[in-house]
Amino acid sequence: MPAQANPSPKTSAHQNSDVQTIHFHGHKKIYPRWITGYFNNWRIFFVLVTQLFFYAVPWLEINGRQALLFDLVQSKFYIFGLVFLPQDFVYLMALLLVSAFGLFVWTAIGGRLWCGYSCPQTVYTQIFLWIEKWTEGDRAARIKLDQAPLSWHKVGVKTLKHSIWLALSLWTGFTFVAYFTPLAELRSNLAQWSIGPWDTFWILFYALATYGNAGWLREQVCLHMCPYSRFQSTMFDKDTLIISYDRQRGEPRGQRAIGSDYQAKGLGECISCTMCVQVCPVGIDIRDGLQYECIGCTACIDACDQVMDKVGYPPGLIRYTTANALEHPEQPSSWWKKLLRPQVSLFGVVLILVIGASSYSLYLHQPLKAEIARERNTLVRELPSGELENVYRIRLQSTAEQARSFTLSVNGLPGLAIEIDQNEPLSLASTASREFVVRVKTTPKNAKPGANQIRFEITAQDDPSVKISEVATFFAP
Repeated sequence: MPAQANPSPKTSAHQNSDVQTIHFHGHKKIYPRWITGYFNNWRIFFVLVTQLFFYAVPWLEINGRQALLFDLVQSKFYIFGLVFLPQDFVYLMALLLVSAFGLFVWTAIGGRLWCGYSCPQTVYTQIFLWIEKWTEGDRAARIKLDQAPLSWHKVGVKTLKHSIWLALSLWTGFTFVAYFTPLAELRSNLAQWSIGPWDTFWILFYALATYGNAGWLREQVCLHMCPYSRFQSTMFDKDTLIISYDRQRGEPRGQRAIGSDYQAKGLGECISCTMCVQVCPVGIDIRDGLQYECIGCTACIDACDQVMDKVGYPPGLIRYTTANALEHPEQPSSWWKKLLRPQVSLFGVVLILVIGASSYSLYLHQPLKAEIARERNTLVRELPSGELENVYRIRLQSTAEQARSFTLSVNGLPGLAIEIDQNEPLSLASTASREFVVRVKTTPKNAKPGANQIRFEITAQDDPSVKISEVATFFAP
């Protein structure tokens, strides 16, 4: 096969051969053209919603505390009124499983909609492109500016753009750290120029990541750093919604005068305007078929529909559809049968089971935890009164947002008596922890020699439903 003068980044396959030839080339800057339309409005909506959540939530308070805070120093995680401890790690695992299988279900049904609308890389790249368009102009103006010789105008425009990029990146880094360091503390330290080294490091690190990924790397992150584009094909089948070019309608391509009879010239509806390529943020030609580089942003659909409207052709030459619908347009298909296909059903069942199990566990979750340990110095003491005594250390940890007092009882053997050292009240402040020394006594006739199982019960005085029960061992000689 002869060498090509202009090597293509795509993978091309010969029609009569299974051999694929991959052409590599250096990175070439992509200048996406500004586009409006139905799907673009949805992209704007999701950018606004995701960023409003990200930037606003640290400022919200519930019960006098930051609504969402992962306090690593105190090992407490405040999540919209709930308080979790490191022992609740299982809920984090459940959240990760729900996110993963939710993404699998969504991908099997709708392709890469996550990438096109809500992925942070896509969202921040879109924001940075908006800033770039506002400062440098649309596609043609940006290309002209980059090709122009160095001048004060060029330096000024580039400086303005990068200054806004850096300001947004620093704000993003500050907001990111505010999810791990209380915002009030972070603001106070910033005002006094006394932010700690770790907070400073993570603010700058996240700011640099935002500035580099969204401002410079852009589509390279999606193409070469994100693994999702590589394994998404395992979740695709012929009923997965994808962005597709209708070759039956569009081919053969060719330019023509508006209003002319293109069919008499043997042409399809594609007028080779290349608008779908100009608006693509990853620089692919969707007319070459489904490619792993496509992030599902739908910019090509909006661009093509506008062109079709101008030349008087029906929309949908590029559209959301499935491989089956393209291959068999005459066969109607019902949406519920597509949802019940094996791949979607398998992911969906696992997702429902994980959500159900984690929701039920969260419903039973008690805002109180207890650790009971025996006194290490001695197993059992024989008191002057003839009673047997075992000593325990009970560590209580409350995740409630209010102070509480508790009652402590013990059962499992006849005649058990319980005494708290120094007669301390069994109470805890909001989200606090304390350790108590507890003595349990009984007469020798009530306990068999060796280990006897007993049970401690701790109940909140203001809410009997907050109750935990822990098993311990009472030793007798």
